[in-house]
Amino acid sequence: GGEDGPAEVKVDDFCVSDPGREPETRERWAELFDQLDLNKDGKVDINELRIGLAARGLLRSDAEEIVRESDTNHDGLLDFEEFSQYLWAHEKELRLMFHTLDRNHDGRIDVGEIQQSLHNLGLEVSTEHAIKILQSMDRDGTMTINWNEWRDHFLFNPLHNMEGIARYWKHSLMFDIGEHMTVPPEFSQQERQSGVVWRQLVAGAMAGAVSRTGTAPLDRLKVFLQVHGSSSRGINLWTGLRGMVQEGGVRALWRGNGINVLKIAPESAIKFMAYEQIKWLIRGRNEAGTLRVQERFIAGSLAGATAQTIIYPMEVLKTRLTLRKTGQYSGIVDCARQILRREGVRAFYRGYVPNTLGIIPYAGIDLAVYETLKNAWLQQYSKGSADPGVLVLLGCGTVSSTCGQLASYPLALIRTRMQAQASTEGGPKLSMVGQFKHIISHDGVPGLYRGIAPNFLKVIPAVSISYVVYEHMKKALGVKS
Repeated sequence: GGEDGPAEVKVDDFCVSDPGREPETRERWAELFDQLDLNKDGKVDINELRIGLAARGLLRSDAEEIVRESDTNHDGLLDFEEFSQYLWAHEKELRLMFHTLDRNHDGRIDVGEIQQSLHNLGLEVSTEHAIKILQSMDRDGTMTINWNEWRDHFLFNPLHNMEGIARYWKHSLMFDIGEHMTVPPEFSQQERQSGVVWRQLVAGAMAGAVSRTGTAPLDRLKVFLQVHGSSSRGINLWTGLRGMVQEGGVRALWRGNGINVLKIAPESAIKFMAYEQIKWLIRGRNEAGTLRVQERFIAGSLAGATAQTIIYPMEVLKTRLTLRKTGQYSGIVDCARQILRREGVRAFYRGYVPNTLGIIPYAGIDLAVYETLKNAWLQQYSKGSADPGVLVLLGCGTVSSTCGQLASYPLALIRTRMQAQASTEGGPKLSMVGQFKHIISHDGVPGLYRGIAPNFLKVIPAVSISYVVYEHMKKALGVKS
């Protein structure tokens, strides 16, 4: 790393020397300024900065923070002076951090130094994670980071201290798209104490509520097609939705949505607490070690199964309410009462077996595809960021949840049919295998995928809505991403 100047410089020297006085630094800043100033008016406004940051894979909210910090005359624009002033101050902070990390003062940061510094902040990362973090910044493939790589990577990331950088690294490794939280995010001790956890859960629940409500008509159509498969031949998206409106007015499209939204909060809370407990059991007493991907998958699946078991009666109610005819039940309580009276407690756990079996392939494939796609993308395109950017993560999330659904859909279909079964008074109640045989003999293999079209149509709007709401909620609740 000869290009970085003398290696044994102590931190204090940097505080004294003024990086802005070096001519090549000013030149580099001028070039950056010129790249950002799209309309060449000698000023950078917030939109130009957002575009510039997005191109570098950074969040738009970072742009607002940069303008807030550096716009000294408050005209909402950055001229070159203000821009250089920001970079001068920020590079100084980055120098300090670089030197804190570079323990042996050889002018380069290696994997061990990353692990050590995170360890000192109370964050344990596995070697593979530390390598991922390092590769995200290492542009010349030396498996070490020199000052230039470090500076360029964090230049527009308004992080001011090692804690900020540690949190940034941690959250860039796992992201939840709000639709199916297979693996809940990991939280540090400090975040637990400061209440970030619950704020994130609330933000996630709100996001889920809005996205489920937005896509409820498609969801209702899916359930309808799953249950009335053979009798609903020739029903397509349009005729299906029209039929529902004719039967019960426009509001009929949202039947069953109330309880679908109600069950989000308890489900995510139970899942989160179960996940923490199970993780603790897997890891044993050593609070330090983080879980490997396959352990996270096991913990995530078990937590999912636990939450599902406790919340399952609500699933049955949701199916019954979704399929109800006008005037059949007056509300959730009435529906529960009628099921209890006519069919007993066991009805609330109909379809539980295929439901639980479906979690495993869904969660496993979802997580495996997600991790694989994300890593493939990082290796292919990411020239300096452990954070592939929001769109890529949403893309990976959408594809992975689609693959997971393809694998587990037949089980979900059988589950829904079993939940709905009581509506035929006195008819034989088919078991899981019975349902399977019945569908194959009547409709063939395509019968197992009835209703998958509205289900897939639902994925992209659901993910997009929940993501947008999640981000806004996090801002409103003051969670720094």
